[in-house]
Amino acid sequence: MKYLRQLKPVQLKNKICLLRVDFNISAKDAAPVGGQGSASGWEIGEKEAFRIWAVLPTIKFLIKNKAKVVILSHRGRPKTQNYADYTQTNADEFLRQSASSRRESAFSPRESAFSLKPFARILSRLLKKSVHFIDFNIGKSGTSDVSKLMLILRTSDVLNIKNSPSASIFLLENLRFFPEEEKNDQDFAKSLASFGDIFINDAFAVSHRENASVSAITRFLPSYAGLLLEKEIKNLNSVMSGFEKPLVIILGGAKVSDKIGLINNFLGKTKYFLIGGAMANTFFAGQGLPVGDSLYEPKAFPFVHNLRTSDVLRLILPIDLVIHQRKILDIGPETIKKYAEIIKKTKTIIWNGPMGMSEDKRFVQGTKGIAQAVLQNKKAKIVIGGGETVASLTTLMSADYKRITADTYPRKSAKNQRESATLWVSTGGGAMLEYLAGKKLPGLKALDNADMRIQCQ
Repeated sequence: MKYLRQLKPVQLKNKICLLRVDFNISAKDAAPVGGQGSASGWEIGEKEAFRIWAVLPTIKFLIKNKAKVVILSHRGRPKTQNYADYTQTNADEFLRQSASSRRESAFSPRESAFSLKPFARILSRLLKKSVHFIDFNIGKSGTSDVSKLMLILRTSDVLNIKNSPSASIFLLENLRFFPEEEKNDQDFAKSLASFGDIFINDAFAVSHRENASVSAITRFLPSYAGLLLEKEIKNLNSVMSGFEKPLVIILGGAKVSDKIGLINNFLGKTKYFLIGGAMANTFFAGQGLPVGDSLYEPKAFPFVHNLRTSDVLRLILPIDLVIHQRKILDIGPETIKKYAEIIKKTKTIIWNGPMGMSEDKRFVQGTKGIAQAVLQNKKAKIVIGGGETVASLTTLMSADYKRITADTYPRKSAKNQRESATLWVSTGGGAMLEYLAGKKLPGLKALDNADMRIQCQ
């Protein structure tokens, strides 16, 4: 795998760099300002801004070296019929509409929640530099028999990229408006690559998805891991091998099934798994214990039943619970105390998933207590990941959360930048779980294969 930081300034100057990032922030996590539904009037909160802060160093690195940056991302799973399968007839009809009418018909109210347009303004503010948004309106190229991507991208926008001054920044609209994106379509990826010189993957959070802008695109351009992706790999590798013992893994959230791979991969490495959230309910129910109307996962029972006695001893379950209306919704104070004592003595910590229904303030004490215990351990190497876990840190412990994000992704002037040697907050949820399970993520495999193709040339 080749890394962006290895490139020299002369290799980047005036090059069009297609930068894949993850701006997958849902509408419910953004608050409208200046009018409901205003596409240009969305603000994002602290927890959502985390994903943007994470990629700023890579963007700044590229513009510092005079590259032209085209940012690629997705946002949710929008319907694709407005952008897919255009015929000559409906393309001509679309072209006859006014620009405003085209925008209105292209975006239904529901689909506007999937647009990346708000991020152009947000990035402009953070970078103190214009970020040009490339919409998916049809221009003159709509009458030509080319790929769907080149059909919808306005020729003028593509030319603007090629003719723009060095250090220009562009943001392309949500790629999942095309069904080919999630199908890892080769022709779609080739069309996307056609207006770039270099591809950079800085989207660890979607690198477990075999999407065209993550995987297939590497077949058509020299491809590199971005600064964030490189740090993700480095920090996750540091807790998979050569780590200081004892290792404790804290697991919460709803499902056992999506964490089975991680558990199996670490059974011989970790001292304890501290279990919370609805995960604990599945272990209770699998052992025949009553869980009332609590959420649990019957399909994970075979895994629970097949655990060896020696393995079961490593899985620590709650000893008291918070119950409301026949549902287990948090770990209790004695469990918090017990887990905190274990966390206090450990040298390496992995945490993924809240301890209860932390979106409800009545059931946040378990997650808050574990967060305090983790952050108070100043000597341990700590890796935290998962959207709900990071969100919990945001809402429950804003001061500590800001310290974490400031340490992990420096936002001050270059001379004041520093990185925490003991703490890493991953941008990945499912990607982090799969990586720690020992799986080769498609996005990373694609970068490895791209490197091999270059070496064989």
